[in-house]
Amino acid sequence: MIDLRILRENPDLLRASQRTRGASESVVDTLIKADEDNRAALHAFEVLRAEQKTLGKEVAKAKGDEKAALLTRTKELAAQVKAADAHVTESAEALKRAQLDVPNIVDEDAVPGGEDDFVVVREVGTIPRLEKTRDHLELGELLGAIDMERGAKVSGSRFAFLLGPGALLQLGLFNFALQHGVANGFVPSITPTLVRPESMEGTGYLGAHADEVYHLERDDLYLVGTSEVALAAYHADEILDLSEPKRYAGWSSCFRREAGSHGKDTRGIIRVHQFDKVEMFTFCRPEEARDEHRKILGVEEELLGRLDLPYRVIDTAAGDLGSSAARKFDTEAWFPSQGRYRELTSTSNCTTFQARRLNIRYRDADGRSQIAATLNGTLATTRWLVAILENNQRPDGSVVVPEALRPFVGRDVLEPVK
Repeated sequence: MIDLRILRENPDLLRASQRTRGASESVVDTLIKADEDNRAALHAFEVLRAEQKTLGKEVAKAKGDEKAALLTRTKELAAQVKAADAHVTESAEALKRAQLDVPNIVDEDAVPGGEDDFVVVREVGTIPRLEKTRDHLELGELLGAIDMERGAKVSGSRFAFLLGPGALLQLGLFNFALQHGVANGFVPSITPTLVRPESMEGTGYLGAHADEVYHLERDDLYLVGTSEVALAAYHADEILDLSEPKRYAGWSSCFRREAGSHGKDTRGIIRVHQFDKVEMFTFCRPEEARDEHRKILGVEEELLGRLDLPYRVIDTAAGDLGSSAARKFDTEAWFPSQGRYRELTSTSNCTTFQARRLNIRYRDADGRSQIAATLNGTLATTRWLVAILENNQRPDGSVVVPEALRPFVGRDVLEPVK
């Protein structure tokens, strides 16, 4: 949610941010109008309330015809105050709706442009030279690790069973990732997968991406697409001690409709409706957010390095940012079967955007309440199995388990069963 002080003092900053995103500036004009209407409604109400209080004192002193006239005016004024109060409520709701429609202000260092305008920051690792390249689904079927056919039979398209070595590999990866997060100061947590509307709205997932979200109408609850939602709302309406950043690593199942992705990544587990994920989440002071963003990216890169996965880091262009993010870095691992890099992790600096919606504060050096900053970043997801299987495959269809994962998986090599 945008700070209204910035809107009033520097509306052109918001307009410039929208242009950098490649988005309409009209939402800024709508917000300006809603803010002006709300302030005018408040002023009108306060004027009438002041008159009402003054009139009450005059009535107490008046007598005869003067008192009767004042009483008549009192009744008229009471009706006007009631109407003005209703107008304040209505204009405040319109202001909130308009405020929720404006995305976060893009970081001044963010890359302008759309989805394809990202900048490659660096490439790390060696792309494997494979004698024979199988994709992850063929490998998963040979290993008895992935069963898409029965996933579709039970639940429909874009669902899968992870079996035997597939289940061991995911559980091992997630435990390894969680330990890596703990070693970097993140508190491990297992979060709810069902959240209230205010939690989903507070993190910005009921805007442009609402079609991606599963909604249980009978209970008015939402299935999360990332534990970021639950972790962000964990401290809603609280004043935190942020003498040090608060860091969490949340493990949850995640659910996405994949609306608009028809025909994209229909094979295998790259883009599915249900997957698991370990997500990092930080609350900190706004002036610490940039350094924290780099720290989270460093944690992600270190984990990829420990698994010997070739990857690159990209600075995501503004037009490809979510509404809550001011800046985002993605790490993309090499997918041999596709001959290109694909996203495995992302980390976003959301500045004060989410915390303002969720009313998460801290006290500054003078004891004044201030809005906190929030950041998020991926530690591991089910999609990582694709990169691990494909980059470590051997000609016979077996897959070498990365050395760092072997204690967690209990195997050095996954052998074909077919």
